[in-house]
Amino acid sequence: MPTRIVDATCPTSSTSVSAATPSRAPTLRWQQGDVPVAEWEVLLGARRVPVKLIVARIDPSRIALSLEIARVGDALGPWSIGETPPDALIAFNAGQFSDAGPWGWVMHRGREWQAPGVGSLAAAFAVDSAGRVRVVAADSVSVVRRHGGLAEVVQSYPQLRAGGTLAPALCREGAINRAHRDIRLALGVRTDGHVIVALSRYAPAVAVAGVTERLPIGPTTLEMAEIMGRLGAVDAVMLDGGLSAQLRVRNGTADRQWPGLRTVPLAVVGRRR
Repeated sequence: MPTRIVDATCPTSSTSVSAATPSRAPTLRWQQGDVPVAEWEVLLGARRVPVKLIVARIDPSRIALSLEIARVGDALGPWSIGETPPDALIAFNAGQFSDAGPWGWVMHRGREWQAPGVGSLAAAFAVDSAGRVRVVAADSVSVVRRHGGLAEVVQSYPQLRAGGTLAPALCREGAINRAHRDIRLALGVRTDGHVIVALSRYAPAVAVAGVTERLPIGPTTLEMAEIMGRLGAVDAVMLDGGLSAQLRVRNGTADRQWPGLRTVPLAVVGRRR
C-alpha cells in the first residue's frame, strides 16, 4: 500500500518547528548489497499525486564517498550516470549548477575549488579526512571551513532537515515556493552516520515507460523534507532535481540506473573501501 503524505506543512504560529509531530518511518523491502536499495510508493497531498521514491542507503565505513568532476581539458565537462567510473558502486548528480558550473562551496581531495555560496538555506554535504559525513547548516559553514580537516564538500540548497526537524529557515515567508512540484533528489545523514539518498519518479497507474517517470511531477519541497524525515535523516539537503536528477547503483551483477535528461559538471560517487 502506498504511504499517504498529507501533513507536510510548516507549523502554525502557535507551534514551533521543534515541536512538530515526529515523522513515521516506512517499512521498506531492501535489495541487499554493498548499497542497499528500496522503492517506496507514496501519495502526495490532497490530490494523492502518485510518486515512487528510489532510496539508497550508504554506510560510509564501507563505502568511501567523493566528488567526481567531469573535465574536458581545462574546462568542466558534461557528466551523466553513463560516465560513472567502473569501480563506483553508487553515483548521483551533486549540488546546484549554473551555466558557469557548480554553485557554491566545492572541495575535492582536500583542495578547495570554490568558496562557499551565501544563503540561509545553503547547506553543505561534507566528508572529512576520516570518511565521516555530515550536512553543515548555512550558519555553520564559515566555522567548519576555518576548522579544516575536510576532504570532499559540495554545497546545495535548500536544506530540508536540521537536527531532526524541518530546517527553520524553510518555513520563513517567501523562502521557498511551497506549491511547486518537480522531480526531487535529496541527501540526508542519519544518527548512525549512514547516508540516505532519495530520488523521486512520477508513477501513475497508467504509465508510458521511459516517458512518464521523467515528467516534472513529484514532491513539493516541504513534502521532500517530510520524506527525508521518515527515512531517518536527521539532517538533509536537496540536490539538483528536475532534468538533472539521476542515480546509478551497482550491486554485484545488478546495475540499476535512473537517468536524467541533462548532463551536469559534478557528481558524488561511492567506492568500496
